[in-house]
Parts: sequence; structure tokens; C-alpha cells
Amino acid sequence: MAKSSYPFDGQTATESQYSRLFREFQDSGVVGTADGLDLKVYADGSGMKVFVQPGFAILRGHAFFSTAVEALNIAAPDSAERRDRIVLRLDPAANRIDLAVLKGVAGGAAIEPTQTDTDIFELSLGLVRVSPGVTNIAADAVIEARRYSGSRVGTWTTNTRPMTPRVAQLGLNRNTMGWEYWDGTSWVDLAPVVTWSNISGRPATFAPAAHSHGWAEVTGRPTTFPPSSHTHDWDSISGKPSTFAPATHSHSWASITSKPTTFPPSGHSHGSYLEAGDTIAWANGSKQPHARGVSGSGTYYAVWVRGDGGFCRNTSSIRFKENVRDQEVAPDDVLALRPVVYDRKPEDGQPGRKGEVGLIAEEVEKTLPWLVNYLDGEVDGLRYDLLGVALLSVVQDQDARIKALEARLAESAG
Repeated sequence: MAKSSYPFDGQTATESQYSRLFREFQDSGVVGTADGLDLKVYADGSGMKVFVQPGFAILRGHAFFSTAVEALNIAAPDSAERRDRIVLRLDPAANRIDLAVLKGVAGGAAIEPTQTDTDIFELSLGLVRVSPGVTNIAADAVIEARRYSGSRVGTWTTNTRPMTPRVAQLGLNRNTMGWEYWDGTSWVDLAPVVTWSNISGRPATFAPAAHSHGWAEVTGRPTTFPPSSHTHDWDSISGKPSTFAPATHSHSWASITSKPTTFPPSGHSHGSYLEAGDTIAWANGSKQPHARGVSGSGTYYAVWVRGDGGFCRNTSSIRFKENVRDQEVAPDDVLALRPVVYDRKPEDGQPGRKGEVGLIAEEVEKTLPWLVNYLDGEVDGLRYDLLGVALLSVVQDQDARIKALEARLAESAG
């Protein structure tokens, strides 16, 4: 096998030797940028022709350089559409590189360029769509097909980088140990350091991911927590009594069985309290404390009137009570009560009293039934004396809200 080395002084080097040498320096293709006009094929609709811009190219180690726009004629259209290819053709036998048109086949694909290692070598620049009946080549009939020469990858330091680099020339900078390329103006990091400030499209806000907080981290928390509505099964209740007095309830007259037909009065007396036809003066009691001293236990009492007309004092001491538990009162139920002004219906030929103020028992029964009195199984009256107890829940709720707001204000001010 023959050996050769070249070029040396006093030695003749052949065309094929130089071509092989330069092929190692640069790939075949248009020399320029992808968005440039170097050897770009275009049409302007002025006839059956296309134009090629000036530019520089390398074909299999040989150079082609054009300094002016070149025009190429396109053959007349066929009965079906065809694709003509515009190429640069290297012809070693003719010792030249020139522009040429590879006419396509009607109704078929474009002819591929010829690329041999020693004979004809063609570089595609563009395709031309030739439709039946056209008399000129429109601008949109030209299809881009340029291939570009490659850039060699280098390695250098910041001080030894190429002084006149090719666009997109790539290399490893040994000072920064980073890949960089020439963008036509400056060397640019191929993999720059990403910081928050140079991230594009970053959101302005971030919804928090699922997380938790310790109790000490929670601000504005209330000091007390009323229990939410819940139930307990019988076995979980501690300290329950062995017997249960029946709760307050009533029976309609019709539901009572074995009732007697007549009712003789039980032993009783009237004394000097009230006799038939007597009336009670100053029934509201507003004058009595001023006219008389306190007798008996030395205390004035509010009284209840029993169903049989008898009086009894209203006691509240714990010694009279058992099975004591909290009464849950929803503030909204109290606030839902509707004060009204009404007129009493006439009774026994007497006109009813006008402009009385109070509540409607049936409306109260919907939310606070424990304030309602029943007679013979029907709604009858209201325990107005217990309204103050119901109002306590509203006051306590508002007090808790005020304290919570004051705490939040104090925390904000701090």
C-alpha cells in the first residue's frame, strides 16, 4: 500500500490531496448563519426563474465564492406539479463549482443531490415548487434547503480563545471549566448558572404546599373552645345516677285514663290571704317594700303560680337541685327571637288590652322550646323569667369575640 505525506517544499500536491486535507478542516456546506442570506434561493414572481444570493460554501474540501446575485431559469411546467432542486455542483473533471437546477419529475419527488467522494458532489440550496400552468415563480414557491458547514469544537483559556471566531464556534474554557460559544458578538456560556433573578416565567405567588403548624405557632387562637355538637353512648358516661326522676312533661286531658268523674276539693284554707271577690292591690309589688317590713326568712321572693292557683317561691339554691349539667344555648337561636307589639283578643265581652309587648310562644318553640309553657298538650305561655338565662349565651359569645379581636389588635400593634 502506497504511503504519502504532503505538502512540503519542492513537492507537487494534487487536487485530491488538497481536497482531502481541507475536508478535515471543515465540513461541506454553506458558510454563514442559519438566518443569513448566504447563497439563499428566492423568487420575486418576475418570470420562470429564481435567484441565488451571494455567499461562500465549501464542497468536499473545495471553495465556492459568489459576490453577486445569480439568476437561474426554471423549465416550463408539466401537467402535474414537480419539485426542482437548486444545487451547487462540484465537477472535478471540469475543475469548477457552479450553480445548477435539477429538474424534478412531474407528479414525483424532487431528485436527491449526487454526493460522491471523487466525482460529482452536489450541495442542496433550495427546492422550487412548479405547478401546472404557471408562468412565473412566486416567492412562496421556494422552499429552504440549505445545509451549513459545521464548526470544530476547540479547547482554550480565556486569554487564548480565537480572536476571529466563526458564529456558533464551540469550545471548552479551561479557566471556567465551562462550555462556551460565539454568538456573533461575544462568548456566551452554554450552560450558565441559573439564579432566581434570571429565571423567566416564574410565578408571582406560590400557594403553600400541604403542611402543619405546632400549637405555639398559631396566632389569634381563642382562649376557650365550646364543644361542638356531639353525642355520647351510655357506657361512656361516668357518674350517672341509678334512678331518674321523670323530666318535666305534660299530658293532654284526653290521654289520661281512669280519671274520676268528679273532683272533691282537698283540704285547704283561705285565711286572710284572698277571699271570694277580693282583689290584689299593687299586684306588681312595687309599693309593698316601702309600706311593709320583710317577714319570715327576711328576703323578698319572686313567686310562681301553680296550675291550681297556689303560690310558691322561686328557689335557685343547689341544695334543691340534682343532675346538674350545662344547658347549651346557641346565640343565633336567641338572636332569632322577634319582639312584637300585639292586641289581646276580647274575652267574656271585655275588650282586649291594646299595645302589649312580648314574644309569640309558637315562634320561640322553634328554637328555644325550653322557654315555652304547655297547657293540656298545647303551647300556652312563655317563661319570660328564663330569657335572661338565654341571653347569657349571647353576652358570653360576644365577650369571647371582643377578647379575640382585642388580642389580635394588640398583636398587630406590637
